[in-house]
Amino acid sequence: MAGSYTAGSDEVGAEDRARLATERDRIRATYLRDRDGRPPSAARGVHHVALVCSDVERTTHFYQEVLGFPLTTMFENRDLAGSTHFFFDLGAGNTIAFFDLPGVDPGPYAEVLGGLHHLAISIEVAHWHEAKARLDAAGVAYDHVDETSLYFLGPDGERLELLADPLRWMYGERVD
Repeated sequence: MAGSYTAGSDEVGAEDRARLATERDRIRATYLRDRDGRPPSAARGVHHVALVCSDVERTTHFYQEVLGFPLTTMFENRDLAGSTHFFFDLGAGNTIAFFDLPGVDPGPYAEVLGGLHHLAISIEVAHWHEAKARLDAAGVAYDHVDETSLYFLGPDGERLELLADPLRWMYGERVD
């Protein structure tokens, strides 16, 4: 499916899954602390996530009109003359930003080590249903998982998830 977020068709066999689960358990036992025993984070939060786009207007239309995230500011990028840096409100003080890179050919999205797999954005259930209807109206393909998440591709192939779970929760489990 065009909106699929799955990296490939290769499956991990049962023996490898068991080995990976054992390794995950070891890492969890080594590093994970109970919520009450964890020190506070040194971070205040995500200031913004910056992605590259090929068309400022198409990206603005998609994020504001289809997904419902208001454009908050737009100015020339300080790193590349003529480039536009623009931001959308994701709620709770979070933003997503974009650059266009006139004269630069960044190539298509690729899943690479250290790269973005997908950006999961928490959205109220009512807004989730509204966004789903707008995705349908716009003809955007998506994977619909468990009545809580939609995985799809943005205008330049960026992988996105609209998640109806509240912030700090996933699959009924706290993640903070």
